[in-house]
Amino acid sequence: MKETQIVGEYIVIKAMENGVNIIGLTRGQDTKFHHTEKLDKGEVMIAQFTEHTSAMKIRGKAQILTKHGLCESGL
Repeated sequence: MKETQIVGEYIVIKAMENGVNIIGLTRGQDTKFHHTEKLDKGEVMIAQFTEHTSAMKIRGKAQILTKHGLCESGL
């Protein structure tokens, strides 16, 4: 069994309203949705970019913390 080490950047997403959607997008020639989550106000999700996840789309009002700083969506 091959052991795979996943090393990727983490981001923290905090919902500032109910119904914030987080959509994970795949890597490869065809970008596809592969995972979705819904957060309610005050909920926090810690997400990681991996060998399968190359991008995330966030819909709704949320704070996003990365190593590059804080940004907000849904303004």
